[in-house]
This record gives sequence, C-alpha cells and structure tokens, in this order.
Amino acid sequence: MCGRYATTRSNADLTRLFEAVDVAEPLRASWNVAPTDPVPLIRMSKEHEGRVLDTARWGLVPHWAKDLKVGARMINARAETVAELRSFAPSFAKRRCLVPADGWFEWVRDGKEKQAFYMTPADGSPLAFAGLWSAWGPESVLTCSVVTTAAVGGLARVHDRMPLVLPPERWADWLAGGGEPERLLRPLSAAEVEAIEIRPVGPTVGNVRNDGPELIEADPRVTLF
Repeated sequence: MCGRYATTRSNADLTRLFEAVDVAEPLRASWNVAPTDPVPLIRMSKEHEGRVLDTARWGLVPHWAKDLKVGARMINARAETVAELRSFAPSFAKRRCLVPADGWFEWVRDGKEKQAFYMTPADGSPLAFAGLWSAWGPESVLTCSVVTTAAVGGLARVHDRMPLVLPPERWADWLAGGGEPERLLRPLSAAEVEAIEIRPVGPTVGNVRNDGPELIEADPRVTLF
C-alpha cells in the first residue's frame, strides 16, 4: 500500500508543471502526508475546460457513504480491482486524477524493528500518482485515493505494492476518462523503475506528527539490503 508520502511543491510550481488552472487552497509543503490530510491533485474541469489544480481529502468517500470516516480505509485502490469494485469503479470510469508527489515511504520489518525507506526519482523530478476523486455530501467535499499496483524491479524488495506512477506521456489518457483498463493500469517498465532511488531514512517519519525535510534525508547508518 501507499500510506505515507511527501509533496512539497507550491501552487505555482504544480500549475506550471501540469499546465493547469489553480483552484486549490494555498498548499503547505508536507514531507509526511498521512491519510485524511488535504492533498493537491490534478483533475479535469468542465467549468475551466481543462486541467485544474485542486485540493482533496486523502481517502476516497463514495457518494453513498454515510460519513467521511469511510475515507480513512480507502486511501488506496488496487489496480487489479479498481475498475470493478462498487467503491471505486464510478470514479475510475469518469473521475480520474493525478496526485503530485516527491516520493513515498514504506517500511521493512527486521525482527522487532522496522526500517523506513523513501522512494523518489534520483534526479529530483516530480512524480504523478494515478488517482481517483469523488465529491461527497451536500457540500461536495472532494476526496481522493491513490491507485496501487504490484511493485516492480528493485522496489519489490521494500514492499510488494507501490503507487501506480504515471510518466508525463500518460497523463492525458489517464485524465480523459474511459479507455482500456489494461492499458491505463500498466505499471512502470523495469527501465523506468531503475530511475527511482530507494533511500533508507530515519525512524521519525513513523510518527505522523513529525514533518520537515529531515524526514527524507538518508540515514548513513543503514546499509541498503
């Protein structure tokens, strides 16, 4: 799963990167995004006739849910079932989005200890996770999920799942709606995965109250596998 990630770029940076109109709240850089936090996303807007940068609560809440608490259990949607499950299928068909990120965290257990790792492009370029969005309740609260897929290449040594990362040439098709699920949901190639650094980091990221750039600094005491 993807349960913690970093997203630190500004409204101006993201609107430029994704060629989007800014309708989002002012973004706060976060190196430790947790479920139910407000996060930036890129979605299509009929009103603006194109892409917009918006803000959503992380954890998709279907329109039929009784309250927002459902979203805490729906931060991820599995690529293998996203087009079929009642909770996600309507959004997969019509309300897909991109979730900007700098990188994501996973933990590897070694006995009683857990080691945190941060996965991020080695060249510092941004990531776009495949996402879904939905509007819930009379106030149309915007919520979202990150689509996950089986981990590829060296990333499988850290966790068996990873976010479905979309390179720029796939953004338009993902945002368009419709399309063939098998093509839309294909994972990164082995060559593309090699560009992602697996960085051991300190244990403080495990506490959601901690935040700051120090959370993604490499821990020199840890040897990578």
